[in-house]
Amino acid sequence: MKVRRIQPARVGLFVFAALWMFIIVPLSVAAAPYAAMVVDARSGEVLHSRNADTRLHPASLTKMMTLYIAFEAVRNGEISLDTKVKISSHAASEPPSKLGLKSGQTIAFRYLIRAAAVKSANDAATAIGEAISGSEAKFARRMTRTAHAMGMTRTTFKNAHGLTESGHLSTARDMTLLGRHLLFDYPEYYNLFSRTSTHAGIREVSNTNRRLLAAYKGADGIKTGYTRAAGFNLVASAVRGNERIIATVFGGQSTAQRNAKVAELLDLGFRRAPSRAKTVKPAAPNYIAEAKDPAGSSDTATASGAYGKTIRLVTAVPKSLRPQARPTTEPVLVAEAQADEAAIRDQIGAALAQVQSTKPATPAPASAATTASAVNQAVAVAVADNAKQAKPIQTPLTETETLQLAATKAESLKTATELAATTSLRPEARPSDIVLASVDTSANLSSDPEVVTRVSTSGGRHWGINVGRYNTRYEAERVLLKTALAEMSTLDDSLRKVVKRPQGFDANFLGMTKESADLACRRLQARNVSCFMVGPG
Repeated sequence: MKVRRIQPARVGLFVFAALWMFIIVPLSVAAAPYAAMVVDARSGEVLHSRNADTRLHPASLTKMMTLYIAFEAVRNGEISLDTKVKISSHAASEPPSKLGLKSGQTIAFRYLIRAAAVKSANDAATAIGEAISGSEAKFARRMTRTAHAMGMTRTTFKNAHGLTESGHLSTARDMTLLGRHLLFDYPEYYNLFSRTSTHAGIREVSNTNRRLLAAYKGADGIKTGYTRAAGFNLVASAVRGNERIIATVFGGQSTAQRNAKVAELLDLGFRRAPSRAKTVKPAAPNYIAEAKDPAGSSDTATASGAYGKTIRLVTAVPKSLRPQARPTTEPVLVAEAQADEAAIRDQIGAALAQVQSTKPATPAPASAATTASAVNQAVAVAVADNAKQAKPIQTPLTETETLQLAATKAESLKTATELAATTSLRPEARPSDIVLASVDTSANLSSDPEVVTRVSTSGGRHWGINVGRYNTRYEAERVLLKTALAEMSTLDDSLRKVVKRPQGFDANFLGMTKESADLACRRLQARNVSCFMVGPG
């Protein structure tokens, strides 16, 4: 009986399969590093952190910034919720999770927001970026610029959805900060993150975070994320009474393990957070500083001048608007002009005395003040005529020339004196037969004041532009003045108006045609100044 031998190749294959199943696969699942952050959402106080500043793959937590910019674009008038967005082949080809958009179809912008926030749809996120910036690459640079402007200094975005890409990195601290900004900067949209399901235009979609929302008391957001490189990530927020906690986890090993860890961190936060704390809203993104000092990645440096719609640049006017002095072809000798003025004044005085001594008395002689004024006027004319010559006198005037000059000026003086003597500046008395009608101001007066502006609404001047929202009226008015001085050619006929809103003070130019508003915005955007058009109504 022959003994069947096992081939060495089969043995090697068996060993490799065993290594793959029991060693390599478990290691790949646990390869994503762990990081965590817990803060008091009211004050931003850090209650717990671990590896919070380690740069890791954020996965679909990326869509938090995609949505933040989408909300920002709607508020700034760059796009509306009802704008029909045409889906590109690039967006339609994104891998799952996806809404199922087809290349060439159109869908309202609001449904893309819902799909990205609730379903975490990659195709919807890419379509959002293309609709706002024209391409996903440009949008990613805007994402990075916005992140740095709000203090997310260790974050760099390469796409709008969060799928693994070289250099696409963030931290637990940065994502926690972004969660606070979503909560405080756009509270009107925050309810999206607590919906267990929603209609996204073409179908109903379920929330990827629905298990935590259902299992943890007070949980109302925010965003999940998963890739093999990132592990299971989650930024969660929960509220109990006056307390609100935000907890972030990177590198979870599974959905259940991640949710359990987040629940543990939220409990820790509620235990450590004070029952009462002053609410300190995070500072608005400082686009000015980001534009002046584009530190960090090369993407930021490129973006600082690549997309001008959202950079709120408030600087001094780079170029003086004061007109330059008119160039002269010949030198003006100030010292000689002053000497000539004194000489001419003496000559005219002597000639005037001679003329007055020989001229008969007039019925209405001029007063001393009038005569002095006329003398000064004649001197000014003489000096001006002398300055027009602009040539230095090489030789002194002869006696004959001096007498001729004095006689000419004296003749001018006589004309001025006669005119002053015959012309009275006193107003004529009102005729006695004029009867002034009386008006009863107590009757038919409205209690409400009537507001009258200089803006004309004729000729289609129903448009305007907005150049930013500011914390104080003074800031808004200052920006309006600087912008008007910098762009006088297009904004000279407009009305500067500051509109108070709950979020701040809007700086507007009103009373413009659609064409002039569009031109002004394009010129301002070319200077990296935030601007969008304001339509009628």
